[in-house]
This record gives sequence, C-alpha cells and structure tokens, in this order.
Amino acid sequence: MTTPRPSLDPELRELLAGLPLLPGLDAEVLAELRRLPSAPVDSLLENRRVDRREVVVPAKDGARIPLSVFSPERTGRADAAPCVYWIHGGGMVMGDRFAQLDIPLEWLDRFGAVVVSVDYRLAPEATGSTLVDDCHQGLLWVAEHAAELGVDPGRIVVAGASAGGGLAAGVTLLARDLGAPAVAAQMLISPMLDHRNTSVSSRQYSGAPGLWTAEMNAFGWGAVLGDLADGQVPVYVSPALADDLSGLPTTYVDTGSAEVFRDEDTDYARRIWAAGGQAELHVWAGGFHGFDTLYPEARISVSARRTRTDWVGRVLSTTPDRHPVQS
Repeated sequence: MTTPRPSLDPELRELLAGLPLLPGLDAEVLAELRRLPSAPVDSLLENRRVDRREVVVPAKDGARIPLSVFSPERTGRADAAPCVYWIHGGGMVMGDRFAQLDIPLEWLDRFGAVVVSVDYRLAPEATGSTLVDDCHQGLLWVAEHAAELGVDPGRIVVAGASAGGGLAAGVTLLARDLGAPAVAAQMLISPMLDHRNTSVSSRQYSGAPGLWTAEMNAFGWGAVLGDLADGQVPVYVSPALADDLSGLPTTYVDTGSAEVFRDEDTDYARRIWAAGGQAELHVWAGGFHGFDTLYPEARISVSARRTRTDWVGRVLSTTPDRHPVQS
C-alpha cells in the first residue's frame, strides 16, 4: 500500500513533470553524478562587483581544505562587514564549494556580506566526523582572519542547504561546545539532520523515484557512517541526536511539506524552542527537496528565498552593539 503524501505545489508539479527522476543512488550512479560539471561560478559573478580569493586551510589531519572568499568591492574605508560561511549540499557525497552559491551571493548583494564557501571532504572517501571537522576548521580560519577579510567577528552567520544545512547545524553545536568561534546565527535550509531516517516523512518519500528519497538518504548516511553503530554516531555528525539544544544562536529552519527531511527539520526547531532558544521555522506547502534551487523563479521559490533574505537582514541589523544593516 502506498503511503499518502502531501501534494506538490501546482506550479512545481508542472515544472517537475519534464524532469527525469533517479530511481536510486549507488556507487555507480554517484560516480556519474560526480562527473557532471561544477556550478558555473563565473557566470554568477560576471554581473557582480565582487573580489574573489582562493585560500587553503589545513584540516586537523593536515589535509588541504579549499575556501573561496567572495567580498563586495569596496571604495575607501568601510565598516567591517557581516560574513556568511556557506556549506554546500549534495547528500554528503557530492557537490563542491560552488554548489548553491547563488543563495548566499544574494546576501552579498543585499547586505554587503563577505561570503566564504568551504570545500569539505566528501564521503565515502572521508567518513565519521571528518566532514564537520573540516567545516569547523574553515570557520575557525575565518574568525581568526576576520580583520584581514574585513569581517565583523560578531556577525558571522553559518548557513547551508541539505547536507550543508546538517553540517551547519553540526558546526554550530561544535562551536558552542568548544567555545569558538562565535556564531551570530545559523541558517538551515532543508537540513539533513538525522541518520536514523525513520520519520513519517522518510517513509512517505520511499519506494519511488525522486529528487532525494529515503533510499538515497540511507546511501548518503551509510557513506558517512560506514560501520559505526547507532550509539557511536557523534551528535555533530547527526545533530538530531543532540540531547541539549540550549545555548545555540538564533536559528532559521525551512523545509518543504513534500520532502524526506520535513519531520526531522520541524522537530529540530521545536526542540530549540523547548530549550529556550529562538528559531524561525517555515514549511513551504507543496515544496519538494531543493525546489527553490532547482526552480528559483517559481512563485513559491521566490517567496522562500525572499523570506530567508529578510530574516538574514533582521538578524544582522539587531546583532547587539552593531550598526543596523542598510537594505
């Protein structure tokens, strides 16, 4: 018997009708997907006045972690800028630091934010806490080089989509527990938070081709966790496991009603509230996973992206002891 599912947004359903959906994800399919070209970063930058810098940061084990730094061109002396530390999606098994970069570049345009995007190592070549540790090392570098980057260390927003959203949540937990660096806010876009993959929404989006199904999710988590038993999985890798969500910075969570991650995402926001924290939650009715990235001009996508941008503006303008951001 097929599990009932929320219906798709009518415009998205029409757009999605012509898109071939994957029946599953395995090592062979992953190899094919990894051969696809990277996101066209040059075309994203060609109409923007942006300075680009490439740096390499050492990982905890000495490996090289590439970071791309995108700064708005400045003339004369300027106040320190806010920073968006961007963590890309891709199920923890694919993608690079240029994936979904159009999202944080909107905040560079609107708020003069410096965008730093991290190329963390991917599973299954890297496993366990390596991915989140790579992201944390990159974030530490940003905080330590804030003056050089023209960044206000009190206005660093950690943001990511899908797997990147899960890693953003893990990095923010890790930064809280280690006491560094300071994170002003976290933006979690349809985050991949729970390796257990047992929610109602996981079951709803199982057994049929899709953009990201429960079976694909299981493959991604399996690639990261390898032979780790449930009791051995660190909370920084699977943030839904964290018992304590207190002391986190203000948080934005959004998700679609028609996707695998819906229930783990809404539960994460609920548990932040229960711990006395502040979270803003949006569930986009009829949205599938990654709808706003795949079809950014759809009406629901425009609304979702505008709502996120408005939240970032409010967060940056109300950061204690800082001047309001001009929008």
